[in-house]
Amino acid sequence: MKVYYNLADFKPLKNAVVTIGTFDGVHLGHQKILQILKETAQKTGGESVVLTFWPHPRVVVSKDSQDLKLLSTIDEKIELLAGDDSQNQGVDHLLILPFTREFSELSSEEYVSNILIDKIGTKKLIIGYDHRFGRNREGSFDYLNQNSDIFGLEIEEIPRQEIEHLTISSTKIRQSLLNGEVSSANELLGRKYSFTGIIVKGRQLGRTIGFPTANVQVAQFYKLIPVNGVYAVKTFFRNQWHDGMMNIGTRPTVDGVGRTQEVNIFDFDDNIYGETMTVEIVDYIRPEQKFDSLDELKAQILSDKTKAKEILAFES
Repeated sequence: MKVYYNLADFKPLKNAVVTIGTFDGVHLGHQKILQILKETAQKTGGESVVLTFWPHPRVVVSKDSQDLKLLSTIDEKIELLAGDDSQNQGVDHLLILPFTREFSELSSEEYVSNILIDKIGTKKLIIGYDHRFGRNREGSFDYLNQNSDIFGLEIEEIPRQEIEHLTISSTKIRQSLLNGEVSSANELLGRKYSFTGIIVKGRQLGRTIGFPTANVQVAQFYKLIPVNGVYAVKTFFRNQWHDGMMNIGTRPTVDGVGRTQEVNIFDFDDNIYGETMTVEIVDYIRPEQKFDSLDELKAQILSDKTKAKEILAFES
């Protein structure tokens, strides 16, 4: 998959089959659209193109942009859209347009004529049933259909029933993670929700009660971290997977300051400060709580570990 970060680097194609969207999380609904995109390009001898945006459009146009948390960073989105590129199963081209206030003011006609046709060479456009575009979201499937002869575009809308029966949206997945409904979120994503960060030095209190933890610091402030609580997780670092459990929260029993993601890696006790770790969240165990003593906390952690191991025993 070839990745482009602006239109100037993209040479118009002779037969571009295009889909458009933010693709946050690249969930099962998105994957359905991508599958149709790739199959259509193969059947018509065209090249598949995903047109997406960064930053997320809501960051630019919405008043609640500071509160918006995303399921995927830009690097995660690129990796997910690439698919298994080694087997030529990914899309051919990924065009990431900078979303600016000026871009948001383009009319529907300017958007289609100047970008989709002139700059990309779109011959067929595949969009979800609720896709809107252009200034004030004035563009729609109906608009494109009514002007298909003028634009010289073939338009295919993914029917509502093709996607809606999955009842999938990025918003729904975000809310599931914030409610501790990890299994539901993972089912809608088609994979385990994950985040990646650098392991930083904390207060090392876990070590004093026999449960050393890796404090995983996520650099991207906009990356969604699930609700506070204890989780069964799988971690990836040093090119290996390890089972573990994680606490997200403020560590009230030890008067913690600030919110952290601390992972206890089972059967592992080595110095990994400064290394990068990916955490896959398998399931939610319980909410974070304050205990009256370290002994009570330790007893609960032992119980959490047993529960986490039971959950992870069913994971391949």
